[in-house]
Amino acid sequence: MDILILYYSRHGSTRQLAEHIALGVERTPGAHARLRTVPPVSTVCEATAPAIPDSGPPYVEASDLEECAGLALGSPTRFGNMAAPMKYFIDHTIEQWLAGSLAGKPAAVFTSTGSMHGGQESTLLSMMLPLLHHGMLLVGLPFTESALMSTRQGGTPYGASHVAGVDNRQPFHRDELQLAEALGARLARTALELHAGRQARAR
Repeated sequence: MDILILYYSRHGSTRQLAEHIALGVERTPGAHARLRTVPPVSTVCEATAPAIPDSGPPYVEASDLEECAGLALGSPTRFGNMAAPMKYFIDHTIEQWLAGSLAGKPAAVFTSTGSMHGGQESTLLSMMLPLLHHGMLLVGLPFTESALMSTRQGGTPYGASHVAGVDNRQPFHRDELQLAEALGARLARTALELHAGRQARAR
């Protein structure tokens, strides 16, 4: 069962969070992480990106959304909101919305900021809104995750996060990585349980 981990990353921090969420997914028996990214957008004109990125996972396709059993959506913070490339991609998912491709599937969100008060929680909430419109079921991080109570850096009940520093060089704290992996595992377990429930009702 594939869990789509879709992100945009400019300096690498959001990508590292995505990779740790993928670890949590992969450690869940029966679940597989499918990492995808979105291309950058131009601020001055419509630009085209190569069909395959120079490095990292491939760009997301409509089939990735349709085939996934769950979705983790990640973006760096831009003034308390998701980055333009992620918003641009989401704005073009009207076909999937009309078809209900994501309705009833679990979803989680994650982000990275340059400072402790850079808008992590508002960015996570901004990514939740279109997922709710798609009819997805949001999965957060409960306070039963002990690292959520002790973290002095990233990590919120709304989703995994990282404080990268203004120069994007601040290393990941073990709490941030632990919470990212916990979010991936929780998302995967939820997808598996929902799938099992649908199968049981169909019998």
